[in-house]
Amino acid sequence: MPVQNKAMLITYADSMGKNLKEVQEVLDQYIGDAIGGVHLLPFFPSTGDRGFAPSDYTKVDSAFGDWQDVEALGEKYYLMFDFMINHISRESVMYQDFKAKHDASEYKDFFIRWEKFWQEAGENRPTQADVDLIYKRKDRAPIQPITFADGTTENLWNTFGEEQIDIDVKATVAKEFIKRTLTEMVAHGADLIRLDAFAYAIKKADTNDFFIEPEIWDLLNEVRDILAPLQAEILPEIHEHYSIPKKIADHDFFIYDFALPMTTLYTMYSGKTNRLAKWLRMSPMKQFTTLDTHDGIGVVDARDILTDAEIDFASEELYKVGANVKKTYSSASYNNLDIYQINSTYYSALGNDDKAYLLSRAFQIFAPGIPQIYYVGLLAGVNDIELLEATKEGRNINRHYYSKAEVAQEVKRPVVAKLLQLLAWRNEFAAFDLAGSIEVTTPTAETIVITRKDSDQQNVAVLEANAADKTFKITANGHEVMSQTVADQTQL
Repeated sequence: MPVQNKAMLITYADSMGKNLKEVQEVLDQYIGDAIGGVHLLPFFPSTGDRGFAPSDYTKVDSAFGDWQDVEALGEKYYLMFDFMINHISRESVMYQDFKAKHDASEYKDFFIRWEKFWQEAGENRPTQADVDLIYKRKDRAPIQPITFADGTTENLWNTFGEEQIDIDVKATVAKEFIKRTLTEMVAHGADLIRLDAFAYAIKKADTNDFFIEPEIWDLLNEVRDILAPLQAEILPEIHEHYSIPKKIADHDFFIYDFALPMTTLYTMYSGKTNRLAKWLRMSPMKQFTTLDTHDGIGVVDARDILTDAEIDFASEELYKVGANVKKTYSSASYNNLDIYQINSTYYSALGNDDKAYLLSRAFQIFAPGIPQIYYVGLLAGVNDIELLEATKEGRNINRHYYSKAEVAQEVKRPVVAKLLQLLAWRNEFAAFDLAGSIEVTTPTAETIVITRKDSDQQNVAVLEANAADKTFKITANGHEVMSQTVADQTQL
């Protein structure tokens, strides 16, 4: 089905129940109309990074189920799949064939061969200056050696983890793979493709190899041209200064709002609404909003929406206010790749405070765009210190594995029940029309009024909130939908 203007759940195939069948049962029994779409995080066979090092896009990991289970979800919800356009696993057919046959392999041009890349750039390259210029995720050159069956060795470009080998997206053999894979994804129910790490995909000498223009637009348009006839769309994923997503939006792609999480935290910690109001007025409608994802809470995304001092304040308050949030959980000792993300559930970032949490979600629901809500956030989950310490993986603090029985208990908590009802209301109320309008006022430093209207101006939703005491009232065409009082009684 086409993308709908209804909240999208983000979940792994084994995080709300142990497999895809149980995910379907959980959604049917406990979540209901609170969501209209599902972002199924990578469910293909993979050799690392919790699915983000796919080895075979033609299969569903047997631990999760099969394509029939995926397609069954697609009968009720619009679906988003991940496509890692920048890289693929060392266990893929492409890598293994290349390793076995070297230059006789049909995949000899599939990967970016480091020495060949620099030989084509000029003599005696790369220099140290060339390597220093690259926008890297490591403190060394982004390379990994490959030893072929014939005994020779060379280096391949390797931006991320050891299992994630970069693809040469300009090569004909790679273009054929991309088209075939995307086409098959849509055939299995994908309505939206999340282009993971796409900004790293273009490599060009004498650049930093990140979001390289104009070539990056050629790549995005090639993908769009594949999907458009199939009635599917793409969602390019990038954590960066908001000006880059704005460029993507200007090219009429869906984008993520990754600035909202930190901007909202600043609002909740400071009690001041001016920065949130500024951002809501700037934001496009054709976007998916987030407060939480499978990664950490982004910091860099809010730069220049918040001042450096405000970002520092919000980051430090997160460690003070947050429940079981420590700086070490976002450090190298917990395998954190990105120093610009803080590892915590959003609920724990707000001190496990029901009032603050429900107001933050109300802000997200009234923001321009379609809300995405991570499964831990949907259940107002706390930081999973046990899983974090067992794995020493910082992001696992926000990746709890819920059994069906746990979900059944969590949805009984008032904060979760209210959130589910609020999302279900938003999904059906016409005022959240993406072709409609938003008006934001700040009567005082602590208060904000957000008004959403449909394109015909016939339906009006209003959120009146106080960021200092966390009270709010929501009305629909003048009738109260939900309110939260100083006495901490959340009322429907």
